[in-house]
Amino acid sequence: MALISKIKQLSSAYLDEIIEIRRKIHENPELSFEEFKTGKYIQQKLTEYQIPFKSGYVKTGISAIIEGKNPKSKTIALRADIDALPILEKNKVEYCSKNAGIMHACGHDVHTASLLGTAKILNELKNEFEGTVQLIFQPGEEKLPGGASLLIKEGIFNDTQPKSIFGQHVFPELEAGKVGFRPGMYMASTDEIYVTVKGKGGHGALPHTLVDPVLIASHLVVALQQLVSRQAKPEVPTVLSFGKVTANGATNVIPNEVRLEGTFRTMDETWREDAHQKMVKLATSIAEGMGGSCDFEIRKGYPFLTNDIELTNRAIAHAEAFLGKENVVELDLRMTAEDFAYYSQILPACFYRLGVRNETKGIISQVHTDTFDIDESALKTSIGLMCWLTINELQIDNQN
Repeated sequence: MALISKIKQLSSAYLDEIIEIRRKIHENPELSFEEFKTGKYIQQKLTEYQIPFKSGYVKTGISAIIEGKNPKSKTIALRADIDALPILEKNKVEYCSKNAGIMHACGHDVHTASLLGTAKILNELKNEFEGTVQLIFQPGEEKLPGGASLLIKEGIFNDTQPKSIFGQHVFPELEAGKVGFRPGMYMASTDEIYVTVKGKGGHGALPHTLVDPVLIASHLVVALQQLVSRQAKPEVPTVLSFGKVTANGATNVIPNEVRLEGTFRTMDETWREDAHQKMVKLATSIAEGMGGSCDFEIRKGYPFLTNDIELTNRAIAHAEAFLGKENVVELDLRMTAEDFAYYSQILPACFYRLGVRNETKGIISQVHTDTFDIDESALKTSIGLMCWLTINELQIDNQN
């Protein structure tokens, strides 16, 4: 039987098991860097599959190894994130979160179950390919500084030295059975912005006796938006958004300070650093010019994510062979961010999207919402394709 047929057969045979794993993880979500039970469950499954692993990376991270023939020839890494979000789930499903206020609303349960399914198949087929596969179960994707950066610092690749790395992410805009790729630049860098505008509060009827931080903060938001829209080059996608404004006054009470929290994203590191300096300088000068002051903190987050062009183009060709050309789409640039970007800064990387949408079943919610769910048939696509991509990439690398 041809290898592609074996992979498809095994993907179908193990689908129910992988769905069960996904539901088990979904029911028991844990927040970033607190994934202790999740990690133990992953270790339990790896032990069951007789796949060797090392645990304890950044407390809950795991690295497992599958050796094919001639294991030292090449290594390909596969990554899944394992953490959940602080969201109260509202889905009425039997596998709804049992941990109130915590939910796998970004599909990391899917990623983890998929990688376990991929691991099971690759382990059964290890006599049919050359090289080594490194499986990375990564904590803390949802929280700065990002588990990927910490795993790299702790030497997750020191013993393996992979040639390249693959990662996938659920994509509710794309129907189940389809996948999406984009060679080159794909996702933005992300920074968190925290601004405290300080003034002198008091009675709202006596503004001439005050230094109104609400008014100052309002000017800051408008001015900062203009800075980004007028100084970012048209060819460099840039987003500045403030999603939280806290002014604890009342209808007739002006507070002493106002807090702003937002995000800054772009796809150019030179402009990123320049914009940081410009934003701080502008905000400080406006606040001081209006009689107040401001503390402007920028917490630098994930870098931009770029997919290696040659690796991704090969992956597209392999995906078309496995799923059919009609089920492989080209993705648009996204201003969202992912800590997989850290891997893409040091290795040829390919981060692709897994369709999970099913409008007939009402599965249409976006990630990071309290009703996010997936068409679980996507797991068959997920485990089969990742196996196919991995084996083909090992073969290509070993021919070079």
